[in-house]
Amino acid sequence: MAIEIKAPTFPESVADGTVATWHKKPGEAVKRDELIVDIETDKVVLEVLATADGVLGAIVKNEGDTVLSDEVLGSIEAGGAAAAPAAAPAAAPAQAAAAADAGEDDPIAAPAARKLAEENGIDLASVAGTGKGGRVTKEDVVAAVAAKKSAPAAAPAAKPAAAAAAPVVTAAGDRTEKRVPMTRLRAKIAERLVEAQSNMAMLTTFNEVDMTEVMALRSKYKDLFEKSHNGVRLGFMSFFVKAATEALKRFPAVNASIDGNDIVYHGYADVGVAVSSDRGLVVPVLRNAESMSLAEIENGIATFGKKARDGKLAIEEMTGGTFTITNGGTFGSMMSTPIVNPPQAAILGMHNIIQRPMAVNGQVVIRPMMYLALSYDHRLIDGKEAVTFLVTIKNLLEDPARLLLDI
Repeated sequence: MAIEIKAPTFPESVADGTVATWHKKPGEAVKRDELIVDIETDKVVLEVLATADGVLGAIVKNEGDTVLSDEVLGSIEAGGAAAAPAAAPAAAPAQAAAAADAGEDDPIAAPAARKLAEENGIDLASVAGTGKGGRVTKEDVVAAVAAKKSAPAAAPAAKPAAAAAAPVVTAAGDRTEKRVPMTRLRAKIAERLVEAQSNMAMLTTFNEVDMTEVMALRSKYKDLFEKSHNGVRLGFMSFFVKAATEALKRFPAVNASIDGNDIVYHGYADVGVAVSSDRGLVVPVLRNAESMSLAEIENGIATFGKKARDGKLAIEEMTGGTFTITNGGTFGSMMSTPIVNPPQAAILGMHNIIQRPMAVNGQVVIRPMMYLALSYDHRLIDGKEAVTFLVTIKNLLEDPARLLLDI
């Protein structure tokens, strides 16, 4: 019995997907709940699992093909046997009997027929022999070659999209170039970045924060924190998320979005945290981050990071978000102007921590300093709001006790 393999049901925010990888070939055995094909969308890679034991049948959608929600990808022959033992019966019964008498697995063929088949890529097992006892003659192979040449180019066209997606390498002497098609995720990132700059009055304001107090607090309590919270490590990102959610309460326009001619003010802070993966930058969302503890924030970020590396992030985990934080400092960035993720109104950029000489109470001292950048939609947020929002984050981080005292 053939069981259809269908694409997952995509959410409204995902129009379609692309067949990324078939993990099984037609005729190979599959087990229930075994991964058989990956579907790449604009946001994540979705895994399609086998719904029954059996053998992979015909593939309807090849690698590189575009698929819609619930569209048929292929089929599974439930309870079937693997292709390796099943391939031999394709030969004529008389031929199989003759092969058995000869004590060989290969079809019996004249030497000239065998040589001609090898030169033309003909599988002798697929040629019906007309000679005595099912023997494959030279004339049989000549007929098979002619049939192959006159047949439509079905085999090469079996994976048209996959072939198109293969890297193209060109060379002129010792100068080489490789042309690789964009993944859906990279293409979507490019589309959204251009959209943001085309449809938004984007501006960036900068400030710097002295990380002395946060670093001292982390150094003092990181071991106890990890022990008290079942191995969750205390990093810097949780302080920034906490400070950002506090600042968002005080400046609701930064946490708002534009919908047509309306301004939507969100009574919650769903903070997206940019995470780098092999496929590109993804932004999973911490829901209701304003009510999360430092440990819950760190645990959520660590979980997202692992899922991103393994390609296991769900679409729901990257949908929505009212504000985003990105940390280029992990790669050594000193300063940048992050691009707002629409329909959000702002994004906070963290950067590298650098020991720099600073004037403190009339004295020159060395302090760990970080540049902060806030890019924002000037249609919704005024310059004064943006600057004071960033100053609020700076003050909260330079004196973390403010986060506890709500001042």
